[in-house]
Amino acid sequence: MGFSPLISVAELAADRGAYDVLDVRYRLGGPPGADEFAAGHLAGARYVDLDTALAAAPGLGGRHPLPDPAVFVAAMRAAGVHNDRGVVVYDDWSGHAAARAWWLLRHYGHRRVQVLDGGWPAWQAAGLETATGPAQSAVGDFDGVPGEMPTVGPDEVLELARRGTVLDARAAERYRGEVEPVDPVAGHIPGALNAPTSANLEADGHFLGVDALRDVYAAHGVAPGVPVGVYCGSGVTAAHDVLALERIGVRAALYPGSWSEWVSDPTRPVARG
Repeated sequence: MGFSPLISVAELAADRGAYDVLDVRYRLGGPPGADEFAAGHLAGARYVDLDTALAAAPGLGGRHPLPDPAVFVAAMRAAGVHNDRGVVVYDDWSGHAAARAWWLLRHYGHRRVQVLDGGWPAWQAAGLETATGPAQSAVGDFDGVPGEMPTVGPDEVLELARRGTVLDARAAERYRGEVEPVDPVAGHIPGALNAPTSANLEADGHFLGVDALRDVYAAHGVAPGVPVGVYCGSGVTAAHDVLALERIGVRAALYPGSWSEWVSDPTRPVARG
């Protein structure tokens, strides 16, 4: 097993000075992450806004398209990210926003990025050092370019479902098309299998162990040599499945536009059930 995409609270606390730490707290319809950060955060962490730094404006590319490279690199530098230091990202949303930040930094070539397993709740539960108010840190020297992590687009995802495995990371009822609280069309991409991100986690919000994750994804046909793609509603939470798969040694392609881009074209097929 190579470099783990996860780091435990104990591991981070034992060597806190070796990492640039990013707070990416975000929840759809929830309180502003910046306000949550000001009220309390890991000491020395810097806040990164998902909507402005980790995504571009909504459009035909979906609700959370990938950010413009210049915007993303500038945001990472402003947050104190360095090329030669480890980066730890955390949230209070079961790792969903943190996984998006992890994926982007990996996509831009950073080799030492990890998600804090259990996130902000686990850090608080451990009684470790926190701070309030604005953060102070030097500007970083991050200068990555995109292209390190595989992606799949709307013109390729159906073929990927035929020759490999495409996973839909949304909740089961959204996958089946029984409800659709966000996007204008309910259902899923034909041939996709449902692998909700909730199945990646223990009841306490920590990721399952490697063996348990292997079992979860083996049930969806994930096996050595089988190409895998993942999508969700807008491309954010799908990164959670990508991270879980990375943990078991499977490099999966992300469909960044995901369902919100797929249904922007009414000629694209939709499956239900």
